[in-house]
Amino acid sequence: MSEYVAKSYPYRWVALLVFALANVVIEIQWVALAPVTTESALFYGVEPLSIGMLSMLYMLVYLVMAMPASWVIDKFGLRTGVGIGVALTGVCGLLKGVFGESFSWVFGTQVGLAVAQPFILNAYTKLSAQWFPHGERATATGISSLAQYVGIILAMATAPWLVSEVGIKGTLMVYGVLSAAAAVAFFLFFRERPPTPPDGGALEASLPFAKGLKHMLKQRDMLLLLALFFVGLGIFNALTTWIEQVVAPRGFDSEDAGLLGAVMMVGGVVGAVVLPLISDRIGARKPILALCMVMVVPGLAGVAYANSLALLLLAGFVLGFFIMSAGPIGFQYAAEVSAPAPEAASQGLILLAGQISGIAFIFGMDAWRGPDGDMAPSLMAFTILAVLAAGAVFLLRDSRSTR
Repeated sequence: MSEYVAKSYPYRWVALLVFALANVVIEIQWVALAPVTTESALFYGVEPLSIGMLSMLYMLVYLVMAMPASWVIDKFGLRTGVGIGVALTGVCGLLKGVFGESFSWVFGTQVGLAVAQPFILNAYTKLSAQWFPHGERATATGISSLAQYVGIILAMATAPWLVSEVGIKGTLMVYGVLSAAAAVAFFLFFRERPPTPPDGGALEASLPFAKGLKHMLKQRDMLLLLALFFVGLGIFNALTTWIEQVVAPRGFDSEDAGLLGAVMMVGGVVGAVVLPLISDRIGARKPILALCMVMVVPGLAGVAYANSLALLLLAGFVLGFFIMSAGPIGFQYAAEVSAPAPEAASQGLILLAGQISGIAFIFGMDAWRGPDGDMAPSLMAFTILAVLAAGAVFLLRDSRSTR
């Protein structure tokens, strides 16, 4: 047997770039009309809830497609698995723009985009494992997550301006062309894997998908991580959905709520760059995950209870910085502690847990309002859950000891 020599290829950054572009456009399509809900409802002659359902579709469809998408990625590889998602994004995104005057077409193509999302979203850690050495994997996963946040920010920032300039249909057409261009770039430049693996760990064979799932669900650390993300990601999804009504009882208006949402996203972008890089630099995941979960508590408490705009925005930045950067580090930790289970399966399970809890928490917050219609009971429950999660994270074993 010939001696194996680890080698990192510069082309790994090209593969990551075109994959990141796919992440950007799928997230733009997710919230394309969210910042212009009122205008969109008037344009299509529907209730605002119908516009909100365009975003909710992503979460609902993910519940059904998460595991099938992970299976396809594991069985047929990144270029085929992610390619399905990218092709759907390009085609459905473009059709969404071409027939943008019809709400039925917009809704139907949004279903196709929702199906596409898990084929892209569940591939972060598999791409990192196939292209990057171990010491760069959290960073690579962080860049993929960063692309998600950039897509959301771009949609939030550009949709109101585009609608004022070219209208609803024109806005969807701009986003459709971007989606098609990202799809073309992916198929032109993305390669399945480098000529040789980036390190010895990449040579290890993964378990078949079904056996990998069984293996993961027997791992103590994986089950604990799923519980942590069930709480953390669910809270974040619910808070961002109801952000205006969370802060309104304390005298903040919709502009303040929008600014809070933007600050949280900016915090997430910064955190997704900084903390995965530190995790790779120190060669450990648990200390950074523990820091994230602990710091979520004051961030959440500030968003829930701060009475001044300055404190509210500071808390929003802290919450976004730590809760959103926990994602890529958690994905990488899961891939390491659940090996040799497929990376796409471990990441898919984590995101599935967060989507389930997000939907439950969103409807729970609406149903469990206070006497004045405020959401104080839910915010108190979330704070308690965050404290419990911060304590539970210390029960994890660092993935260094499992390799």
